[in-house]
Amino acid sequence: MRFEDFERRAVEEWERIPESYKEGVDGLVVSREARAHPDRPGIYTLGECVTEEYHSDYAGPESLRSQLVLYYGSFRRLAMEEEGFDWEGELWETLTHELQHHLEALARDEGLLDVDYAVEENFKRVAGEPFDPVFYRGGEPLAPGVWLVDQDVFIEQPWPAAAPASAELTWEDAAWRVPVPPEPEGDVLLLRLANLESERGEVVLALVRPLGFGDRLRLLLRGGRLRGQEREVVAEPVTH
Repeated sequence: MRFEDFERRAVEEWERIPESYKEGVDGLVVSREARAHPDRPGIYTLGECVTEEYHSDYAGPESLRSQLVLYYGSFRRLAMEEEGFDWEGELWETLTHELQHHLEALARDEGLLDVDYAVEENFKRVAGEPFDPVFYRGGEPLAPGVWLVDQDVFIEQPWPAAAPASAELTWEDAAWRVPVPPEPEGDVLLLRLANLESERGEVVLALVRPLGFGDRLRLLLRGGRLRGQEREVVAEPVTH
């Protein structure tokens, strides 16, 4: 898609959003720039909500103003790398995502920031870098104990007490048994299920070890950070 067509389509999408949702937004900017992630090659920022707060006797659209930015160059880079890239779908999703940033800033709601944090930590996990092992709790809740982060699904369960052990879960209306590696260390064990997948991503079983008094003291002494491990296993269908 050419820049001129992208800009025209972005304006059309912006104009069909009700004005009540755009209160406090000074406008939409479409930039030719490709905004690369500062630390992660191949990752690009598609959009941004630039917000400034001004002195006022009360919080609201008069004291907090935003400008939404879409980076055409980032869209173009992803389109070159991803066959069948959905320009219009990604444009609409990015636009509404950044608008939600503004609305949550007005409401002093940090929910979307939690989602962005989860996505960032998931990038670290995939890249093999240190990450917060319970980052997925900041993702989009799908069901009790189930979250979506980007395209990956995380299912949390208590760590089985006995060893050797296995855990069971239901995925796409089928029951599966997941082997738990013997004597893993840490507080959280993330098991990538090699033979299951979500619509476009991974299915990960997160086993969280219950923390007793001694565990909580140990956690406090090391700065409150949980320790995590990640393994890949194959889930086995449960037959009755």
